[in-house]
Amino acid sequence: MGKRRRASERKGVGVKNGRVHPVVLGGAAAVVVCGVGAAAFALSGGADGSGADGKQVATGPPTAAEVRTTAREFLAAWAEGDVAGAAALTDDRAAAEKALTSFREDGHFADTRLTPGKRSGADVPFKAAATVAYKGRSKPFAYESELTVVRRKSDGRTLVGWRPSVVHPALKEGDRLVTGEAGDPPIKAVDREGGELTAAEYPSLGTVLDGLRERYGKEAGGKAGVELRVVRADEKKSAEAGSAKAGKDDAESTPDKTLLTLSPGTPGTLKTTFSPSLQAAAERETAKRQRASVVVVKPSTGEILAAANSDPAGFNVAFQGSLAPGSTMKVVSASMLLEKKLAGVDKKHPCPKYSTYGGWKFQNDDKFQIKNGTFKASFARSCNTAFISRAEKLENDSLTRQAQDVFGLGRDDWSIGVPTFDGAVPVQSDAQMAASLIGQGGVRMNPLNMASVAATVKSGAFKQPYLVSPDVDDRELATAPRKMSGATLSGLRELMHYTAVAGTAAKPMAGLGSDTGAKTGSAEVDGQKKPNGWFTAYRGDLASAAVVQQGGHGGDSAGPLVRAMLLAGK
Repeated sequence: MGKRRRASERKGVGVKNGRVHPVVLGGAAAVVVCGVGAAAFALSGGADGSGADGKQVATGPPTAAEVRTTAREFLAAWAEGDVAGAAALTDDRAAAEKALTSFREDGHFADTRLTPGKRSGADVPFKAAATVAYKGRSKPFAYESELTVVRRKSDGRTLVGWRPSVVHPALKEGDRLVTGEAGDPPIKAVDREGGELTAAEYPSLGTVLDGLRERYGKEAGGKAGVELRVVRADEKKSAEAGSAKAGKDDAESTPDKTLLTLSPGTPGTLKTTFSPSLQAAAERETAKRQRASVVVVKPSTGEILAAANSDPAGFNVAFQGSLAPGSTMKVVSASMLLEKKLAGVDKKHPCPKYSTYGGWKFQNDDKFQIKNGTFKASFARSCNTAFISRAEKLENDSLTRQAQDVFGLGRDDWSIGVPTFDGAVPVQSDAQMAASLIGQGGVRMNPLNMASVAATVKSGAFKQPYLVSPDVDDRELATAPRKMSGATLSGLRELMHYTAVAGTAAKPMAGLGSDTGAKTGSAEVDGQKKPNGWFTAYRGDLASAAVVQQGGHGGDSAGPLVRAMLLAGK
């Protein structure tokens, strides 16, 4: 099987009392490994396979000894600046060598120390500490990351499973750590009252502020400084950069991120539409919950007043999420049925336990039915079969056109000031088309989209949500080709108000007054024990929507969150 080189034989690494100690080599210090012996590992774990030469090779998960040794050798080589050697200890030598070379040459890291933590199975967390130096300026920089040891099938060798996040947890495929003069000057983003918005005070705005800087840094009149930044691979990462029209890539766009400032620039000031009181409430309420996201908009103008996520450092679900909205989508579907005269607010409407279409059998929650009920009763109780029963009278693109033409959804043209996902209502057929009517199938939304839906009902016409006034950069806001008729709008408002006072939304909306409307939703997701809970509502000149992933019924999970936001706005 061949002998493997001991970690202690690597240049510059000394062993004393069973511990590997760092030795500075060419300006870089090797990894400190505590509590790990210096003995080289031997492949084990059930050698019942054979390689190309007929010799047996190890199979099965890496052993604890293999994990420790492989991690130690990789981190030591990386810390020494032995890029080729470190890359050879991964399962993707070319990608690793490119990333580790960029770490040194683009990131300008020196005196790197990498210290492994306590192993958990094949995963090894580690701490990185280095000096970032650029043109006479330098600062220390430390962070934590993790690697995973895997076994290569061809020869049984254990290697580091390569992924960009090994270098830094913020890196994705193609991203780089770059130190130099920032391409985008810093900004001082302020709320609608002129107060400064910071990620320290409003954690959920971290990625939003990064996006605003990327889009408006130059226009705000600031001067760039020297920074260590995560430079994203996607050239379309900024939705509106160079264009007033957003693109489909916005759903996955992530702005560049500053990790360390060596020399601060001069920020320009950018005014946003955020309300300080509502944003504070959104941060507070989402922090109380797991996997919750909420947005508040002003129906009369489209201004975004607040947006927050339970995981502020994670993906911005509030603006960029792509989730099935469940029964909150029935607001759009109901408007279509009313327009097509396939339903009337107070007209009799079937709500059986089951309804079959396209080979699928649909049912209501707890298999309830409403005998001799009206469409208003079915909407308020969120009867699925009341909508499925009308599928046979619809064209495959009926819901798509209603969502796009009346509610401005799924047109990929919103330009709010930072990247967004603008909803998706694809043309589908048979059972999938029917499922779309109740917010399943291929329909995908986020809280921003559904807050806009409630706002459209309240205001009577779609007004594209925005975070930065179009007056700042003369961009055009998206519009919808047409409005609902007066009769349809009146009927839809009646449906939503009745749901808020006597339907599934009654508890969260209790005591909020007469100028209200709401809709609950629960969206089933494969592999989840509980559905995602949704809620969208309006009260006066406020509209809000929230999702609590795996929250269960929307009225119980997302409803209280939206209620808190509607109360905070008064």
